[in-house]
Amino acid sequence: MNTPRQTIAWDQRLARILVRPLARTSVHPNAITTLGLMMGLLAGYLFAQGDPVLANWAAGVFMFAAFIDHADGELARLVNKTSTFGHYYDHVAVAVSYVTLFVGMGIGQRYGPLEDWAVPLGVVAGLAVAVTMSVRVEIEVREGTEAVKQGSIAGFEPEDILYMVGPVTWLGYEIPFLVAAGIGAPLFLLWVVWERVRRSKGQGQL
Repeated sequence: MNTPRQTIAWDQRLARILVRPLARTSVHPNAITTLGLMMGLLAGYLFAQGDPVLANWAAGVFMFAAFIDHADGELARLVNKTSTFGHYYDHVAVAVSYVTLFVGMGIGQRYGPLEDWAVPLGVVAGLAVAVTMSVRVEIEVREGTEAVKQGSIAGFEPEDILYMVGPVTWLGYEIPFLVAAGIGAPLFLLWVVWERVRRSKGQGQL
């Protein structure tokens, strides 16, 4: 019986092409992870300034950081430098970038229409994303990478929704995006936790 071939996400395909020249250099995959982390922190800082022009730049910087999340892994596989440390360093870097993004957005919008609700929404969204990723890492450690592998539709994965940070910011929909994240991220976390508990009960362990 033939095994269905999994569709490779578009950003992963592009990353695979772009990192090929780096395979002939001394650039280490963890250095790319660090660059992505720095870009994520910079995006959060720029969002926190509350300046529309800086927010537009922040959106572009964050999209670049999100793309780099694929580039480091592709380079590691290409030069055979995959490691357990690099794998989980990537998880930590991405989580920090996401938390910084939402907290920065919240701080930047605190003098806008959301007023005192802006910062709590950003913090809640950021923490919910971080905890969600932590639960998924725990499942991966316990059950293996296949247990947390995301499916894709037409080359797009669920996490690709964060590329929308660019368009929604440039079109002036940053506030609705922040509100949606502040509500949706905790709800998604609850679903992930419920799935974790359900799977554990099915395996007879917690």
